[in-house]
Amino acid sequence: MRLLDRYLFRELLTPLAYCLGGFLIFWISYDLFTELNEMQEHKLHLLDVIGYSIARTPEFLVMVLPIALLLALLYTLTNHARHNEITAMRAAGVSLWRLCVPYFIVGFITSLVLFALNEFCVPRSTEWAECILNRYVQNSNAPSARNQFRNFGFTNAREHRTRTWFIGEYHPETAEMSGPKVSWTLPNGSWRQLQAARAVRVNGVWVFFDVKEYAQVDTTAPLLPLFQTNVLAMPEFTEKPAEIEDEIKISSYLSLGGKFKADVPLADIWGYLRRHPGLPRTEASQLLTELHARLAAPWTCLVVVLIAIPFGTASSRRNLFVGVAGSIFICFGYFVIQKVSLALGSGGHLPAWLAAWLPNLAFGATGLLLTTRVR
Repeated sequence: MRLLDRYLFRELLTPLAYCLGGFLIFWISYDLFTELNEMQEHKLHLLDVIGYSIARTPEFLVMVLPIALLLALLYTLTNHARHNEITAMRAAGVSLWRLCVPYFIVGFITSLVLFALNEFCVPRSTEWAECILNRYVQNSNAPSARNQFRNFGFTNAREHRTRTWFIGEYHPETAEMSGPKVSWTLPNGSWRQLQAARAVRVNGVWVFFDVKEYAQVDTTAPLLPLFQTNVLAMPEFTEKPAEIEDEIKISSYLSLGGKFKADVPLADIWGYLRRHPGLPRTEASQLLTELHARLAAPWTCLVVVLIAIPFGTASSRRNLFVGVAGSIFICFGYFVIQKVSLALGSGGHLPAWLAAWLPNLAFGATGLLLTTRVR
């Protein structure tokens, strides 16, 4: 690594660390103050509050990392330009693009970190925070209460024979269900329906107890009893407990009151779309937009680098606070376009991929265009 690269890395990483620390302290303090009454109602102790703040940290990092990177870049570049360091580097034969290679490396690494946090850490840390919050006082939203899901159904249309499940009560920890009803099609187009008192997953096979099976010419015809038995194993029912839990998560996301909308990982959304190829247009648009949004979100850090370069290097007479003001306006414009674009995509007015990637494309192209005009 060249001496110049090490210098540029050091000059960027120092303000980035300060910005991240400052934003995290501000965000955690704000969150604690706004939830103080709720914490008191849940009888949390000092160690519980500390653990709760630690559990929420990955979620805060996802929100503040691009903003902190933008502010640090604008501060660093404005400081270099103010002391004519950029002019000296370019006079020595270093092009602007070569000068910015360390910044692109930091942007790429932070994009990967943001993706890992959003997909693997945030869903688990959110559940951990809920567990801490409801450690002493249980309510209907507590994780222990959410371990029992009642009266829900789903359809698996991925395979050749469509299967529809309705479950009276489901326990994810034991993969046990009460009052299950499963309907599926036969090659001749007729239907079968299985009703049982309970079912449990044993060695990768669903085993039903106190079973009654019925035949049905079509969904409008009456049920005709076929047989009744105490125990029945159904290896052809390939739905796994993880898939059932994904159905619950996606149903929570699609509901207006879903609390964990931001915590549905890509794998869960993709699996749900594969199992439901014939979703209504509204639901398909909403899920596809969310899928592409989660893919596009981490690359905001690279877009931040592209947009910061022309704003930070354009003038050598700027005050350092210009970088702070510039970051505020850029963030505001980006988030306004993002919200509007995602709303249009979820409503089906824009293609899902375009709605999710539009802010990155617009700001990235603007940054490239302005950088080519920097003299």
